[in-house]
Order: sequence, then C-alpha cells, then structure tokens
Amino acid sequence: MSKGKFAVLSIVSVILVFALAGGLVYYFDDSFDKVVDVTPDETQVVETQAPTEAETESNYALELLSTMSLEEKVAQMMMVSCHEGINIEAASSYGVGGLCLYGYSFEEKTTDEVISMIESYQDLVNVPMLVSTDEEGGTVVRVSSNLQLRESPFLSPSELFAEGGMDLVESDTLEKASLLLSLGINVNLAPVCDVPLSEDNYIYDRCFSLNANETSDYVKTVVSAMRVKGIGSTLKHFPGYGGSVDTHESMSYDNRDYSAFENGDFKPFKAGIKAGADSVLVSHNIVTCMDENMPASLSKPIHDILRDELGFEGVIITDDLVMEGIQQFTDGESAAVLAVKAGNDMIICEDYRSSVDAIMTAVNNGEIDEALIDESVVRVLKWKEKLGIIG
Repeated sequence: MSKGKFAVLSIVSVILVFALAGGLVYYFDDSFDKVVDVTPDETQVVETQAPTEAETESNYALELLSTMSLEEKVAQMMMVSCHEGINIEAASSYGVGGLCLYGYSFEEKTTDEVISMIESYQDLVNVPMLVSTDEEGGTVVRVSSNLQLRESPFLSPSELFAEGGMDLVESDTLEKASLLLSLGINVNLAPVCDVPLSEDNYIYDRCFSLNANETSDYVKTVVSAMRVKGIGSTLKHFPGYGGSVDTHESMSYDNRDYSAFENGDFKPFKAGIKAGADSVLVSHNIVTCMDENMPASLSKPIHDILRDELGFEGVIITDDLVMEGIQQFTDGESAAVLAVKAGNDMIICEDYRSSVDAIMTAVNNGEIDEALIDESVVRVLKWKEKLGIIG
C-alpha cells in the first residue's frame, strides 16, 4: 500500500472514531461523494436495499428440510386462513407453516389474552409458525379495531400522509410493528401496493394514492420501517388491482395493456422489492395481457414475471383460496395444486388437510416435482430464520 493511501485511511479512521464517540454514524454513499448523517433514533429509517445472498443464505434451512417428510414439507407451505369456525389448535398441531388471523380472533380480548392465545398455538408446533394478520390501517384493521389493544384504530395510509406526511407514515409503521410483535404476530400482510384507476374502484379506500410514483415512495418507507423492527412484510396484491372488482365475490378481468403495468402498477412492487420486502401476495383477478386463461394467483406466466422481470427472490403467497372468485374458476381441480404449479411458496386456505393431500398426490404421481416443493419450503424456512423465529 502506498504512503498516500495509508494516510487517507488513517484520517478516515480518526474521523469515524470521533463521530462514533459523539453518538453519530457517518457513511459514504455508493459514489463516495456524499456523507450522510444518521442519528441513533429508530424513527430515522435509512433507505435499505434488498438483502444480499449472504444475508439470506443459510445451511440451517437446508438441514431442517432434510429432516422433513413430504407431508411435513407440504404442511410448511400452508398459511391457514383462520376464519371463524376453523380449529386453529388442530391446524397448529398438524404442523402448518403459518396462520392468518382475522378480526374475530382478537375481539374483546385483552393484550395478555392475545399473547397467551398465540403462544398456545406456537406451543403445539415443532417448527414455529409465521403468524400473520392484515393490519393495513383504515378499513382493514384486524387488531386495532379492538380498543383494548390500541386506544384507536390505525389510520389509513392516505389519512396519515395528509396529517403528517411521510414522517408520520414511518412512525406509524414502527408503532404498528411494535404492537403486533408484542402480541406474537410476526408478519403483517402489508403494505398495499395497488394503484387504483379512480376513487370509485373497489380497492381505493385501502390504497395510498392514485399515483404510482407516490405509492412507490410510500411502499419503500413502510417496508424499510418494517425491516428496522424485524417484522415480516407482504407486498399486495400483485400484479395490481387497478380498477378490478372485489374477487371475494366474483372473478374480475383486467383488460389493460402490459404497458399500463410497466408504467404504473409494477412500480410500487419494484420499490418494495428493492427495499427488501419478504413476500408478495398474488391476487385472483385475471389480467388478460399476461394470462387470459388463469387468475393471477394460479398463473405461471404471472409468477414468472414476478421472479424474472421484477427480480423477486422471496416468498410468493396466494390470496385466500376461499374467495368466490377463485372457487368458481378451478373447475373441480384442486386450487392448491394449481397454485403450487404456478409458483406459489405459501397457500392461504382453510382446507389445509385436503390441500396437503392433493399436493402430495400430485408429487407422488409425478405431476409436481418434489424439487419444486423443496425450493418453496427452503424460502419459507429462510424467511422464518431471517425473522428470528427459527435457527
């Protein structure tokens, strides 16, 4: 090393020592022409990039996979949709990969009662579960609608921004994550990345903006804050609802050109992926420019776009397969089998046992390669490891 280079490094080292002693951290950006001042305050979220392969690569997930039977592996792909009437204890005992809790699970319960409830579910499993809920703010508040858990429901993204800009969106996300984690919920099925076409669209009330660029800034802020807290994030509903109708009730067709998605709907998802989002939830609407025959959740071409064009490497999740929009479209086939063939890693459904049985049958008769199951389960296990649930 030349004396000149050594002198520069020494000066930089001295600067860093003094900076750290003063409670500040300085770092250079990629071009090395700017210094950024970051205080230790957790509300100051540094813009993050997607985790590197080194951050997510782990032998532990592969070792755990090697100990599992086919049934145990397929069970890890189930995120049980815990609607009223579902025996959650039985699902947990079966060894499913995750639970999706709805509002009724939290109704009239105190904080201690919710904590005890979720702990009781986790006590029944060998591999701890992803415990998720939809706490978007606004019209979808599964947890904070119970005023024993929070003094008021979380505001919608647009209301937050109007009141306090992106700073309030950020601090609200941090508070939301803290509340959920304190209860034992390790995944929030948020943020909503959809960009509606008008205020009259079904999805509008749950969205941040009619503008894709503004929504992208919102998504980046939320995902970055969620990563700071260590709670799992989910970008939804890929490839974007736009003006589609509610697929809880019927099948929806989106006939827009592909360029509309490239120039609009994809942008928030790209921003979330770049910020390090853990998972993407795929909707049930039929987007004819990508696949005119199958709903997005069951479409391999649409999953290929998410993987290959948007570069997403995390966990892909179906929207709830109990929705009428999907049930009337499977034409007697197992929706779970179609979902795995399309490229989903986790399946939100009520009938987890019949779904596991159908997928196992498809593997045993050669319809699905077991290697595909292994790839999905490794993604799920790595996500759990990243969140500190296992490992």
